[in-house]
Formats: sequence, structure tokens, C-alpha cells
Amino acid sequence: MAGRGRPGVAPQTAKREQYAGLIERGVSFSEACRLVGINRRTGKRWRHGRTITGSGGRRLHYPPVVVEQLHGSCLSLPALSRRCDREISARFLSADERVRIADLRRAGVGVRAIAREVGRNPATVSRELRRNVDQNTGVYRPHAAQQLAVQRRARPKPGKLVADVQLREFVQDRLKQRWSPEQIAHVLRSQFPDQPHRHLVPETIYQAIYRPDLGGLCRELPKALRTGRLRRRPHRRADERRGHLLNMTMIDQRPAEAADRAVAGHWEGDLIIGKSGRSAIGTLVERSSRYTILLHLPGRHTSNAVRDAVIEALGALPQHLRQSLTWDQGSEMALHAEIVAALGMPVYFCQKASPWQRPSNENTNGLLRQYFPKGTNLHSHDAEQLAAVADELNTRPRKTLCWDTPAARLATEARRSRTTPHRRLRRAGT
Repeated sequence: MAGRGRPGVAPQTAKREQYAGLIERGVSFSEACRLVGINRRTGKRWRHGRTITGSGGRRLHYPPVVVEQLHGSCLSLPALSRRCDREISARFLSADERVRIADLRRAGVGVRAIAREVGRNPATVSRELRRNVDQNTGVYRPHAAQQLAVQRRARPKPGKLVADVQLREFVQDRLKQRWSPEQIAHVLRSQFPDQPHRHLVPETIYQAIYRPDLGGLCRELPKALRTGRLRRRPHRRADERRGHLLNMTMIDQRPAEAADRAVAGHWEGDLIIGKSGRSAIGTLVERSSRYTILLHLPGRHTSNAVRDAVIEALGALPQHLRQSLTWDQGSEMALHAEIVAALGMPVYFCQKASPWQRPSNENTNGLLRQYFPKGTNLHSHDAEQLAAVADELNTRPRKTLCWDTPAARLATEARRSRTTPHRRLRRAGT
């Protein structure tokens, strides 16, 4: 009879729904397959979906299983897994911490003991166990708790300024009058004292200014801010360097003999930077003789690289020519304490934005730009080329030295140690 044939496999709609419900409650995929009574391969197909091609070339697509989310929306299992695995801030509980909390809770450990074990506040653990417990069984399941937390973090609802036309116009009018977001946020509380839903914090206004698609404000408003920036500057992280060095010894504590250039051995240092800040050459200048040493920095000019180069260059000098080193407050000198320990010479720092406190070094850097122009790649110069440039400067007569050369002037000071300093110093510059 036409239309009759071998019956196909009965649809497993009930099992698919049961499988999705178990996954939504935080049961693992393998355990869900076992409880429903299906093969792991079948569970994998339900989880990811599949596309098959029949003998006639017809393609059939079976979508992945979806689970219910908050607010009545749905999400496929692969998308839910990606969202749960997304990296989040350390201030939120992680999936591993939730597994640890579940294990300790199952073992009968109290809230405060669990908090000590996972390194969290007891209120955090108590709130986690109260909010994310399975409503059907009363059992805390860590994977289900992680999914609930991920769903709560999503903020699909529109912002206050988008939903409230009157509030948006109030904020927009004040911004056009050059009010700051902080002033507007303060006035809102007095303008709408009995309407807390119209109270804003300054950050909400800033976000609405720089993201008009989210805040509903016009795109010209960033120009109304005092900074006039069209883009926000990112906030510094808690562990990011704040632009100052630790345990600095300032230049006003440097001995007077360094200031009047009466004694040799007091050095000034700095970096000259290449194109896009990606290359650099270190410069060391002795204050009394203007003798110059160039530091070869073939890689990145990090604090480790500068520390090693300075120690190698000045370590070749006799001790009486290592009296002090003066530098600006650049981050390349973050390891200045290790330089002090290795060379036995103090490191002094200039005040911020005060290059005139290193006059010999700044003057020499200007001379070096004739050899290393701005906007060029300084990595193209090897150690031998730097030594040759330093040798040209050190054998050039200087008016400030009564037409003596820096090499000859420093050699006079170095004879005290019965050495031939110029040859040794040329090696130090490489």
C-alpha cells in the first residue's frame, strides 16, 4: 500500500525536555545522559545540534537543546557554556569556588568555616547559598549556581536615560550649559526627592555621554565636557604602576661636590627614544668631564635591561669614579635599588618634569640626535656603532673644558688608580 513502510524511531520529545531540565539545574552532561537513559552520543547531538543529508541531497537540521533563562528568554547549551566559561572579575565567585563551597556544604561545614576555606567574606558565602539553591530540591548545585550568576550579570534592560524622556532632557540641557556630571547627579536628588528611580550617579551620565547608543544622548555632548575628549581614558588597574618609583632618593640630597663639578665620578643618565617608543639607547654622562657612555639596549628598554646595562658599563670603572648616578623618574629605573647594591653608588632622582636638573645629560642627548635622529628605529645601531659614536664625542674638544677633550679630562682623574681609563671606558660603552 502506498505510503506504508518501515516505521521510524519515535520522537524523544519528553526525554529531550527532561535532559534540558537536568542541564538547567546544573547536572553534568554525562550524568544527565545516564539519568534520562540515552547514549552519550545522543546527548552530544542534542547538546550541539546536527545536520544530516539524505540520499536525495536533502539537508535536515536538528537545533541544539535550549534551556530557559531568567526573564523568559532561551539560550542554547553551547552558548550557555561559552557564557559560563567567560572570564569575569576576581571579585565575583568563580565556578571552582562554587564547587568548593558545594563540597564543604555537603560535608556539613558551617558558613564561616567555608568562608575561611575559600578566602571570602562570610556574607558572600551566606548570600550565595541563599540565592542560588535549587528551588525544587533545596540542594546547592555549583554548576546551576554558576549559570544563575551568569544570567543575573547580564543587563538586557535599557538604561534610565533611555527609558525616561524627561530625565534625559534634564541631563542633556544641563550638559549643554557646561554642567559636570557630578553637579547634575547632585541636583537630581533635590529636583526629584521622592523619585529615586531618577537619581543617577556621575558614572551613569559619563557612560551615556560616550555611548549615545546606550544612553540616548546626542553625539555632540562629549564636547560639552571640560576635557572635550571624544573618547574616555581607561582607568588604571589596581596593580598598575602609578607613575612613581618606590624609595627614591631625591636630587636635593645629592652631595654638594656633585653640583659644583669639583670631583669626578658623578654621572647623569637617561634614555633617548626611537620611533613609536619601541627602541631606545641609554646615555651616561660624567658631570665634570662630560665623558659619555652609550648603553646598547637591543630588546625592549625595560627596567631589567637598563639595570643590566648600567651595571655592566659603570662596573668597569674604578670605585672613585662611581660616586653617584642621577636619573629622571622614568619607569626604566624601577630596579634602582639593585643598581645601588651592585655598584655601591647611590642613585638620585630629579623632580618631575625637571630635565634642567640633568644639564650635562640633556646637552649630550641633543648632540646625539645628530647621529640618532628622532623618529628612527634605534635598534638598527649595534654596540660597535654606539661605541664609535661615543668615541667621537669623547675625543672632541669642548669649550666648556677649555678645549680639552672629555677622554683626556677623565683620564687625568683615573690615573689615581694606575689604569688606562680611556681604553677601559670604550669597552664599557659597548
